[in-house]
Amino acid sequence: MANILVAGGGIGGLAAALSIARHGHQVLVAERNREFTELGAGIQLAPNAFHALDLLGVGADVRATAVYIDELRLMDGTTGERITSMPLTGEYRQRFGNPYAVVQRGDLYQPLLSACRDHDNIELRTDSQVTAYEQDSAGVTAVLASGARLSADLLVGADGIRSAVRRQLVGDGAPRVSGHTIYRCVIPMSEVPPELRSNTVTLWAGPKWHLVHYPIGNGRFFNMAITRDDAATEVVVGEPVETAHVHARFPVLSEPARRLLELGKGWRTWVLCDRDPVPGWTDGRVVLLGDAAHPMLQYAAQGACQALEDAVVLGDLLDCGADEFAACALKYNAVRRDRTARAQHVSREIGTRLFHPAGVEARARDEMLSSLSATDLHDEVSWLHGARDFTDFDQLTGKGAALQ
Repeated sequence: MANILVAGGGIGGLAAALSIARHGHQVLVAERNREFTELGAGIQLAPNAFHALDLLGVGADVRATAVYIDELRLMDGTTGERITSMPLTGEYRQRFGNPYAVVQRGDLYQPLLSACRDHDNIELRTDSQVTAYEQDSAGVTAVLASGARLSADLLVGADGIRSAVRRQLVGDGAPRVSGHTIYRCVIPMSEVPPELRSNTVTLWAGPKWHLVHYPIGNGRFFNMAITRDDAATEVVVGEPVETAHVHARFPVLSEPARRLLELGKGWRTWVLCDRDPVPGWTDGRVVLLGDAAHPMLQYAAQGACQALEDAVVLGDLLDCGADEFAACALKYNAVRRDRTARAQHVSREIGTRLFHPAGVEARARDEMLSSLSATDLHDEVSWLHGARDFTDFDQLTGKGAALQ
């Protein structure tokens, strides 16, 4: 039995702890905050995420509070016309083996946290922010903000987009500011008129903006987010914002989209960030996972999904002795690098080519998407949603050519 230290107690960190512990290793999760909690509202889970959650032993618990979505719907946000939709029942579920669902972020996080607390091989520690690491041939030592030191046979940096472990390992500076500002809110479903409700993830696309909404919390709440490509350059993280300000930023919306926007209250805003893919996530017995390794914009709805995949693959590869950990980390990096880099690139492309074009480019998008059948659309996402081994996407039938 080896000792593994996971820096970061978010979705990726807890999933990594579960995956590694099931192979008999002892895992310590070091969380910087005073308690284990996950902030945020809605999150989308494609079939690949449920496949990973099943392997981690928490799939049934997540399904219990999930809303299974019938279709992904793309609408013209200025005219109100339907552009296309991808059905997510029948053929989709049969092909990919799992549903597409949405959950409150906490309803994904809590089953992972409970499973970690119940596992004899996992210790959870708060107020333990990893700021640096040292290593030699015998192992690795994490240095905490308090000055304390924790030694292990392997350090997994799952400490997010502004990872201190990545700062030392990769040294690529601050995250890239995307220039997109997002406003989010959650309201009770009872406040949404029946004619505006649907069991879909619906996106209203406009010139340099888009609005997305879907039910969460077993259908009790309505999650809404509206984004503007406004060339923002300063990082903003979850700041409260006045409702009037949100309305003023989106003056030209179709009547249904405007009605939805006006339902919102308690808005908070972020300026979205990601990073360019990098080829290397390892340094001896130190390895990155999730947003620390490959942070991506949310437009492909795959950030958490890819972190769950990372956790499964890393845990499986660490079914070995501590003297093999450095080699296993390199293999994990090699088999995950191309898939996650592709997801990062596609997430950026979706934001510009599908969600935010105007004029001639928007009409070309509409023509391209409306020409695709349901099976064609499923083919486009099969490399992502249909993954079972989470490594080589070229082994899957769909190539996603229209989005490359």
